[in-house]
Amino acid sequence: MIQNMKSLLLVTTVLGMANACSKSTTPTTGAAGAGYQINGQLTNAPAGTKVYLAELGETQFVSRDTASVDAQGRFTLKGSVPEAGLYQVKVNDANQVLLALDNQSNIQLSGDAQKLTDGYVVKGSRDSESLQQLGRTMLKSKRDMAMLEMRYNNSAQAGQSDSMKLIEAKFYAAQAQNTALLKQLIRQNPNSVVSAFAVGNLLNPEEQFGFIDSIATQLKKTLPDSRYTKALAAKLDPLRATAVGAAAPEINLPSPDGKTVALSSLRGKYVLIDFWASWCGPCRKENPNVVKAYNKFKGKGFEIYSVSFDQDREKWLKAIKTDGLAWTHVSDLRGWESAAGQTYGVKAIPQSVLLDPQGRIVAKNLRGDALEAKLASVLK
Repeated sequence: MIQNMKSLLLVTTVLGMANACSKSTTPTTGAAGAGYQINGQLTNAPAGTKVYLAELGETQFVSRDTASVDAQGRFTLKGSVPEAGLYQVKVNDANQVLLALDNQSNIQLSGDAQKLTDGYVVKGSRDSESLQQLGRTMLKSKRDMAMLEMRYNNSAQAGQSDSMKLIEAKFYAAQAQNTALLKQLIRQNPNSVVSAFAVGNLLNPEEQFGFIDSIATQLKKTLPDSRYTKALAAKLDPLRATAVGAAAPEINLPSPDGKTVALSSLRGKYVLIDFWASWCGPCRKENPNVVKAYNKFKGKGFEIYSVSFDQDREKWLKAIKTDGLAWTHVSDLRGWESAAGQTYGVKAIPQSVLLDPQGRIVAKNLRGDALEAKLASVLK
């Protein structure tokens, strides 16, 4: 259940990079009258306390400048940036904030140096205010999800399956609400580097491809040279062929009897492409749910086309028999180098893709009750 938590954590994703700083550069100096300025006012910061400015790079924060707090808790950071981007202002690893800077930024930042992340106030930059709102949303979500995860694990240890199901339902409801809030914040600031960063890093591109692609299209017009726009385009392009609404790419692989079976041979039915392997624990755990769905809908226009990432033929066949997987199976026995896996960009299993009778992708990664609910809605 909790495997999806990583997609929710802006604060962990970005602030967790704080200890990865390994490079420092001299702050740039812009032309006269151009550049950013951050005027800070901190409480509980003795005179001489260091404040650090770092740029968010692709994989780490890169140090850009340092200032010292005076006897009144004031500091100033100023310089110029090559382009609008996200920056970290940090007292220490536990007390840091994210700001959006460009060469017109004139920002006032205030807060308690010992409680900076939760309680800072930023003025003078709409993008930085948006980033603060985004960060608070994600921090609350992180805490709520952590609490649900703890309750879920406690129920699992106590063998309380009914309680586990209720908590799991709350988890997915909270996740859906968090996604809706994120999308709302992005819609409110569609031309911001904050939105460009958020849409590329905080939403699941497979589940939210249509929304992300629409924002990316707009960003290509308004922020075509931004590194965030370029990174977003690079992430989306490989997914376009297997996005919801796209025609599913053909798969043509050997079945257990050695005969090649094409995915298109099942056209005319709803088909679940199920990527799995005999050695994959989560796959085997999910198999009973898939079997249940298959037995319920197989006579109503539903089929399954399982693609195994196995390399050992005997273990593959044994798992099919042991788990009672009485549907179409194929594999080229190349493990993670599976031709079908490469085509569909599979990076983790179990993974699934649901096709309509015309062979178009209608949903991805449906699990348990979600799979049954979707099939019930389309196979009326």
